[in-house]
Amino acid sequence: MSNRRSFIKKTSIGAIGAILAPELASAKFSRKNKYSIKKLPIVISTWKHGLDANEEAFKLINNGFDAIDAVEAGVYVTEADPECTSVGYGGWPDRDGHVTLDACIMDHTGNCGSVSFLQDIKHPISVARKVMDNTPHVMLSGEGALQFALKNGFQKEDLLTDKAKEKWEEWLKDSKYKPIINVENHDTIGLLAIDLKGNISGACTTSGLAWKMHGRVGDSPIIGAGMFVDNEVGGCCATGVGEAVMKTLGSFLIVELMRQGASPQEACEEGISRIVKNQNYKNMQIGYLAINKEGEHGSYSVQAGFDYALHQNGLNKMINASSFIR
Repeated sequence: MSNRRSFIKKTSIGAIGAILAPELASAKFSRKNKYSIKKLPIVISTWKHGLDANEEAFKLINNGFDAIDAVEAGVYVTEADPECTSVGYGGWPDRDGHVTLDACIMDHTGNCGSVSFLQDIKHPISVARKVMDNTPHVMLSGEGALQFALKNGFQKEDLLTDKAKEKWEEWLKDSKYKPIINVENHDTIGLLAIDLKGNISGACTTSGLAWKMHGRVGDSPIIGAGMFVDNEVGGCCATGVGEAVMKTLGSFLIVELMRQGASPQEACEEGISRIVKNQNYKNMQIGYLAINKEGEHGSYSVQAGFDYALHQNGLNKMINASSFIR
C-alpha cells in the first residue's frame, strides 16, 4: 500500500518537476523571509477558527503525539463548531440544501487520504484518515465514501443547522451565486504542523462554497491543490476559491518552489502570482500558508483580509497576511 503511494508520489514529482524546471531554473530567490523565527514545534492554520484548532493540535504535539495525529485533532475541533459556517457541522449548504463535505490529510511519509462530496458525516477529516490508513486508495467520493464511513463506525447526522437552513432559504429568494471576498462562504481550514521529531503533516477540511452546484468538489480534498507536504522540504495549504487553486496545483507548486530554494514567503507570493497572471482574480480570494523544515513560515493572498493563526514560541496568535491587492 505505502509502496504504491510512494511510487505515485515520486513519479508525479518527477513529471511535474520536468514541466516546472525551465521556469524554476531561471527563478532567483533571495531566501529572505518576512517571518524569520525558526523554532519547533509549529502549528499554523487558516482564519480565526484556526486559533482553537491550533490549541488542540499543539497540546497533542507537546504530549508526544505525531504531527499526523495533531493535524487531525486540530481541524476536528473546527468541523464540530456550528458557528463555523464553511466547515463541517453548520456549514452552509449547496443550492439544493445539502451540506457536502471535502477533506484531505497527509503525513510525513507521503501517505495521504481524502474524501469528497461526503454527506451526513460530521468529521470528514477522520474518514480521510481511515482512507489513508486502511485502504489502498487515496480518495473516496460521494456514496462510496459514505458507505465506507458507516462501515468504519461513523454515524449519520443531519449537518444542516437551523442557522444554515435559514441562510439558505434567504438565498433562495434571489438564487444568485456570487462568492464574496473574505466572507465565510469559502473559508476552508487548512492546518500544518511540525512535531517534536521534526516531522511535518497537514490537513484540510471544508463544506465548500456556499450555494455551489450539487456535486461540486473544490481543491480541499485534492492532494497538491488544497494541501501538500514533503518532509524533506515543508508544507502548504490553501483557502479561498478552489477552482483557482486547482488550476495551478498551488500547494504542490509552493512546496516545489521551496525545494528549489525559495523561502516560504517567496514561494507563497509566487504561487499567487501564477493565479493573477492567468485568471480573473479581481473578484476572488485565495490565500496560501507555507512552512519549511526549519520552522519558518510564509503567507500571501490575492486580496487583503486573509488572516491566519500561528502557534509557535509559546504564543498562539492571529496574523494578517500581506496581499497582491492592498
